[in-house]
Amino acid sequence: MPPARMGAFRMRQLCKTVSRRLADAATAACLVGLLALGVARADPREDFLGSRSRACPKCDLAGANFKRRDLAGADLTGANLRGANFHDAQLAGAKLAGADLTGANLNKANLAGADLSNAVLRETMLYAAVLDRATLVGADLTGALMGTARLTRSDLAGARLRDADLRKARLVETVLRGADLAGAALDRAFVRGARFDRAVLAKTRLMEAQLIDTSLAGAALTDADLRGAELRGVDLNGADLTRATLLRSTLQATSLDAAVLGDTVMPDGTRRP
Repeated sequence: MPPARMGAFRMRQLCKTVSRRLADAATAACLVGLLALGVARADPREDFLGSRSRACPKCDLAGANFKRRDLAGADLTGANLRGANFHDAQLAGAKLAGADLTGANLNKANLAGADLSNAVLRETMLYAAVLDRATLVGADLTGALMGTARLTRSDLAGARLRDADLRKARLVETVLRGADLAGAALDRAFVRGARFDRAVLAKTRLMEAQLIDTSLAGAALTDADLRGAELRGVDLNGADLTRATLLRSTLQATSLDAAVLGDTVMPDGTRRP
């Protein structure tokens, strides 16, 4: 081939190579741009609702339906879960610290080991819920419906449970130091090895409840109703039982000597002092 033709051929080949490389670079740049746009538009809420993710901290999931969903270990820290339905859901080990669960349905939900510290659970339904080993330090459970709930080794130090329904609940080695249970109902609850030190139980109902090896040291039990309750090995040192009633209650290895009494109704119906 003549030199002139050879040079032209090589030039055409070079141009084709350069064009292909430029096209490849442009395509790659386009793909990178599309990927970045997709990441930017990723919606944690939609991914969570679509079961593609278990992390949705601070998401607005108010009123969402998670009935019987497996959300074990889910991260819902600080999320808005007002009125959400978690009936019979699996939430073991879930991160719910600071979440708003006001009015939510958590009946029969498994919350074992869940972190609910400083969460808001006002008037939340927790009937027969499993809260064993759960952390509820500083949580607001005002008016919560917790009948037959299990709270074995749960930490509710400083929690607010005013007017909460804990009838027939199981509190074994539960920590309630400094908690506010004023007006709460614990009728027929089973309480063993629990700590209510300095807790507020004013006007609390403990009718026919079983309190075994439990500390109520320094607790405020003014106007509390313990009719028919069984107190076995209970520490009442410094507890305020002013106007409380212990009518027909059973006291075994439990002394009232260090308790504060004032118009207190004793098991036999007499009043002290």
